[in-house]
Amino acid sequence: MICFRRFREPVLKGRGFSRAVSAAKSTAALAAEGSRSLLRNDRGSALLEFAITLPLLVVFVVGIYDFSGAFNQKQKIEQAAQEGAIIAGAQPMTDIQASNGNPDSLQPVVTAIVNSLGGSGVLPNANQGSCKPPFAASGHSGLTWTYTVSGCPDDLVITINRGAVSTTASPAAVGTMVTVSYPYHWRLFGNVIQLFVPGPNSYSSPTQITGKATVHNQM
Repeated sequence: MICFRRFREPVLKGRGFSRAVSAAKSTAALAAEGSRSLLRNDRGSALLEFAITLPLLVVFVVGIYDFSGAFNQKQKIEQAAQEGAIIAGAQPMTDIQASNGNPDSLQPVVTAIVNSLGGSGVLPNANQGSCKPPFAASGHSGLTWTYTVSGCPDDLVITINRGAVSTTASPAAVGTMVTVSYPYHWRLFGNVIQLFVPGPNSYSSPTQITGKATVHNQM
């Protein structure tokens, strides 16, 4: 008959073992606390970076939106000035005299400019109220006439010089220079700038946008 003797696993006792267990627990607790502290620091750094970059990002996005609108209006005004100059250069010079305060030959020029800006959306009130023909010159000097068309809703200023002398070519040529000016209203950029710098700034009020075109007189 074979007998088997049961052996008990050794049990570690003593102060040395207790100290080792306590040290291991302390090390684990310190490691866990360090991990939590590092995580909190990372989150705090991320929030700080977001708080710094968010205002700059808002200025950047709003600036793109507003400046693209101003550039778009600039192109439309230059296009209207070009169309007006082409029509003006083909008009007769019979009534272009310094003594004539409002030549009839310039009416088609102003009308073409107003129609062009109205069709492109720059003048919401084109051909309505006071923003429709006939147009009266608000002033003239020599062979230059200025038309201030109100109620468009802002004032549209058109200057037509039928005696513009070009010295870039030889011999010198006489042509017509048309200048068109209309304000651009900043939508949001001025308000965003005021969040950083309180008070009025150059973007809190409308900016005059001007376009010019010159052609040779054909008649």
